Amino acid sequence: MSGEEYLSQEEVLKIVDERLSGVLPLRIVQEVKDTVTKYRLTREELHKILDLIVEEYFENTVDPGEAVGAVAAQSIGEPSTQMTLRTFHYAGVRELNVTLGLPRLIELVDAKKTPSTPLMFVYLTDEYKRSREKAIEVARKIEMTLIENVAKGIDVDLLSNSIIVELDEVMLRDKGVTVEMVKKTLEKLRSKKAKVEISPENPNSIIITFEEPLDISKLEKLRERILKMKIKGVKGIKRVIIQHRGDEYVLICDGSNLPAVFKIPGVNYRRTRSNNIKETEEVLGIEAARALLIEEIMDVLEEQGLDVDIRHVMLVADMMTRTGTVKQIGRHGVSGEKGSVLAKAAFEITIKQLTDAAVRGEVDPLQGVAENVIVGKYIPVGTARVRLIYNPLEQLPRRTDGGK
Repeated sequence: MSGEEYLSQEEVLKIVDERLSGVLPLRIVQEVKDTVTKYRLTREELHKILDLIVEEYFENTVDPGEAVGAVAAQSIGEPSTQMTLRTFHYAGVRELNVTLGLPRLIELVDAKKTPSTPLMFVYLTDEYKRSREKAIEVARKIEMTLIENVAKGIDVDLLSNSIIVELDEVMLRDKGVTVEMVKKTLEKLRSKKAKVEISPENPNSIIITFEEPLDISKLEKLRERILKMKIKGVKGIKRVIIQHRGDEYVLICDGSNLPAVFKIPGVNYRRTRSNNIKETEEVLGIEAARALLIEEIMDVLEEQGLDVDIRHVMLVADMMTRTGTVKQIGRHGVSGEKGSVLAKAAFEITIKQLTDAAVRGEVDPLQGVAENVIVGKYIPVGTARVRLIYNPLEQLPRRTDGGK
């Protein structure tokens, strides 16, 4: 076969196996196979490609003893000082605000239970994603609609001992709510025995008549309760915006509630995502939380125009999720779980850490970086990581003259 002849698919796979198996991880070998079989290659071209892959892989491996933690901390920490502190409008959607920059980064590494601006990106199934009408239908099921969203006003009639809720016809239509739905919601009012009926004079008014006299001092609380009653939708989703992306409609939700949204017909639960790390961990598991953590941190850095290698962020995410639950980088999480007393004392609350350790009689094995710096020893990084003792006396040739 001449060098210019194209290889068959079987020959390509055989050469890839011979060159890469046992040299690179199986996942990468499989990825190379999947990619190179898409192209027509000569033997020379294939060998050149495989040489470049091996070279690139080994150039990107970590050297034994490299201080990956310190490098990652510096690589993320230094660019973070250039971040802005503002809350921005979500790109292309003026109704939504989203926390970006340093506040969002702090939120992520502190593993906050709920983000300051929770968001969900709801993708739809094939049947729904290309039709705006069907997207609106799903959006109406998701968006939490309270009585205050559709009410024009609430009046109190002390003479007839009743409260009149006047509804806004335009808002009813916009939210996909009927007067009957509002009536059913108001019938759940448990405060006092109440009779709920639609006004005979105005079909957009609902009259709530109470058997017991209304307490004027508690009237404002009762009014607030009525306004906050939920007619329909998912708890926690305040607003849903429909956006057209490419050839499909995507719903952007102000608020987050993955379990409830997954149950709604038309929602593609495999693609739907939230920016809430803790919720993702609870619903989809620790691996999904780790992937989201990496994605969110990288989004924050890239949005600010900061170029940070993803591997530093992956190391942080691995440390935060390695125990099977998302833990913050702080004294209640990763830093607080260090085995070294001195390292914990160097991080925060020094006197308390040292006093508690003394009371418990703890021993510091001096295996990390911070504790060795404190006591003035070589840090176990790079060449200092290797414990090698050389005894020159053992290498001397034995004398045969009796030592004379």
